[in-house]
Amino acid sequence: MSRPHSTTLIAACCLGAAAALAACSAPPAQRAAAEPISAPPSVAQDVVPAAAEAPTEAPLPAPAQALALAKAQTREAQATTRMAPPPMAVATEQWQHMPAPLPAPSVMPDGDGERYAELRANPVWVAAEQPVSTFSVDVDTGAYANVRRLLNAGQLPPRDAVRVEELINYFDYAYAPPKDRATPFALHTELGPTPWNPKTELLAIGIQGWKPAAASIRPSNLVFLVDVSGSMQSADKLPLVKASLKLLAGQLTARDRISLVVYAGRTEVVLEPTPGDQTATIVAALDRLEAGGSTDGASGIQLAYAMAEKAFMKDGNNRVLLATDGDFNVGLRDVGQLKEMVENKRRNGVALSTLGFGTGNYNDALMEQIADVGNGHYSYIDSAREAQRVLVEERASALETIASDVKIQVEFNPAVVAEYRLIGYENRLLRREDFNNDAIDAGDIGAGHRVTALYEIARVGSGGEKVDALRYGQAAKAGAGMAGELAQLKLRYKRPEDGVDARSRLIARVVRADEAVTADRTSPAFRLAAAVAAYGQLLRGGEYTQRYALRDAAALASAAQVDQASGRAAEFVELARLAASLNGERLLVSGDDHHAGAH
Repeated sequence: MSRPHSTTLIAACCLGAAAALAACSAPPAQRAAAEPISAPPSVAQDVVPAAAEAPTEAPLPAPAQALALAKAQTREAQATTRMAPPPMAVATEQWQHMPAPLPAPSVMPDGDGERYAELRANPVWVAAEQPVSTFSVDVDTGAYANVRRLLNAGQLPPRDAVRVEELINYFDYAYAPPKDRATPFALHTELGPTPWNPKTELLAIGIQGWKPAAASIRPSNLVFLVDVSGSMQSADKLPLVKASLKLLAGQLTARDRISLVVYAGRTEVVLEPTPGDQTATIVAALDRLEAGGSTDGASGIQLAYAMAEKAFMKDGNNRVLLATDGDFNVGLRDVGQLKEMVENKRRNGVALSTLGFGTGNYNDALMEQIADVGNGHYSYIDSAREAQRVLVEERASALETIASDVKIQVEFNPAVVAEYRLIGYENRLLRREDFNNDAIDAGDIGAGHRVTALYEIARVGSGGEKVDALRYGQAAKAGAGMAGELAQLKLRYKRPEDGVDARSRLIARVVRADEAVTADRTSPAFRLAAAVAAYGQLLRGGEYTQRYALRDAAALASAAQVDQASGRAAEFVELARLAASLNGERLLVSGDDHHAGAH
């Protein structure tokens, strides 16, 4: 599914035009074990050009002066952003009760320019006028780890770095699995009070995918596509890439095939398709990688696909794993052209997943978009621990697809629901007619994957409505026998084994209005999901969260007592508290968590 590309970049000084590079492909032969692999040499070396000619009326500053000026302007813009609240849908007088608004730039301050696709929060819809909500599922989790990286560095994230659904879907809510593979999903719903608004409710939708036994998982044909350009030299980039891919290599078997392609000024095959049980050979190839040179990422992707096609497994998982900071500065730079190439290869049975690394010049927008069109998953790796989670603990989810083009549609009963709002999934929205159109691409779900979505709803007459009723409008009436229904949930998916021309299958169920429970009877999973949703919305400016604060989200998650084995929930509590401190909130003292929400 296509996504908007961010055009919101802070202007920086122009240091000149890039030097011409002649990229030629290296022969696809494996290097000798003793020879280090760095950026493949290009015909023309990187040259720092002279400063561009400036207009006569305004001389261009020297590079060092220009860089200092750009940084100063960035800091000034950031200060202005913090002083002025973002547009709010809530009443103006509520501002005096709310935490300080968070910064929302699309480029990090004092950095080389991290890039994020611009997002606008989903609006409130009147059910009588627009009763149907349709979106594609999303199992990416890259935003969670990236936000964690920024918070641990002592800075609040840019608003567009926070995709709330990716934060929510980072956690395992222990949903019951489906009974068998015939219907690969189990649908779960829960309806309870909204923590940040006592006049509304949250409808939580949980989807749990089928997880086959390890012995029945299909073999994998994987191509490691590694960026070895000069921007990858720091410890959190190429060294972490190598350590991460070694973890994955240690999980593979003789049935699997591994190839290794590198790219910088030009591309090169470092490792021809090799059985997965030859771990020493794979590790030795990774150990020889060194960083240096410019970045021709598009040519690297083309060569990686060629290697995937060379070792193609008709009944296996064929996938390119792109490991980079996303800084494509040479070659095919137009995102539309790049996405078109990835989409065409996807139709031929080769998926593409992205693994993001590093800071400063990180291109989150590109990494997310190409993974989406490549029927892959986007993850951000900020530590060896995260690499262990993504590439070892959830390897089956990342490699074994159990359903493709998965779409969700919810129809709300306007006789019961006055208004609703989908939290997150802003760049996953589909038109109503897309739900039944099998030609429309949507998200894929891997073995054992779970997906969670939250709607905030206001019932008719609850007082939680934000939109005035139309003077000349007439609310739709529920049909006979439907007065007790709150909504109908529908899910469409295709089975991978049915091929590229597969027809979608439908699962549907009704959510009844009397399923609502009080706050003390909501499940631990519901409370954790609500806490993470509040945290994500607050990091994006808190447009709909009223007086709720980050410290309240931390307290709610702390009391949920879920996902304890992995330690992710406990880590989240600490991150929410850290974000609260960075936002200037006074933290609740130990033992006061039960007062969350009272100010």
